[in-house]
Amino acid sequence: MPFNYWSIPHSAKPSFIVSVEPITLRLDKGEIPDDITALLAEGARRCDGFFEAGLGRRYPRYLPSNPAIIYAAIVSLKKSGDLRGDIFCEWGCGFGIAACMASLLGFESYGIEIESEIAEFADQLAKDHNLPVEILNTSYLPEGYEECEGIGGKDLLPPEATSSGGVPIDTTPVYDGLDPGEVDLFFVYPWPGQEGLMIDLFKAVATEDAILLIAHGEREITAYRRGVDDY
Repeated sequence: MPFNYWSIPHSAKPSFIVSVEPITLRLDKGEIPDDITALLAEGARRCDGFFEAGLGRRYPRYLPSNPAIIYAAIVSLKKSGDLRGDIFCEWGCGFGIAACMASLLGFESYGIEIESEIAEFADQLAKDHNLPVEILNTSYLPEGYEECEGIGGKDLLPPEATSSGGVPIDTTPVYDGLDPGEVDLFFVYPWPGQEGLMIDLFKAVATEDAILLIAHGEREITAYRRGVDDY
């Protein structure tokens, strides 16, 4: 059942409407630094080994994104001054290539991956490159949040703001080891039909002026800034 804002008791409704606005990315096709080139080459080698070992059948929803375009997008955001800070979080990080790349670009970097075996691959990649990336083996949906089938894709179901007895409860989103409200730049390569859900999740867990990067296949990437519109 889709989430109905008006089913929340009036006292629990927020006093603002969250908006997102697109950000223009100027992707530079210039040379990639040697340390990032080496990371991408090793990440590609490990991805190839993953599929050659038949693990793609065990994890059919795992598909690597194009790290070169992610690199160009992050560099564009750094040059433009759009970023408010340097905390990065990759939702569904897979091997953690983007999270490791963000660390090399100066971010305090986190990756979130629900599959334990893949999270271990990501953690090992970071350790092998001596990068202080923290891989959280959990869902990108904080406790209480769920996704369901909607018209044309997935819908986000936020947690109820009150208990069954009508008592207000704390629904502040949190990951074990990371406050998403402190993240300045989120990145996700969503499964087809999940783009809208990821934007809704971004609205729900990020704070004002945070930025979301969404990869769409191998050749396209978009960026959004979270804003707040008063009633």
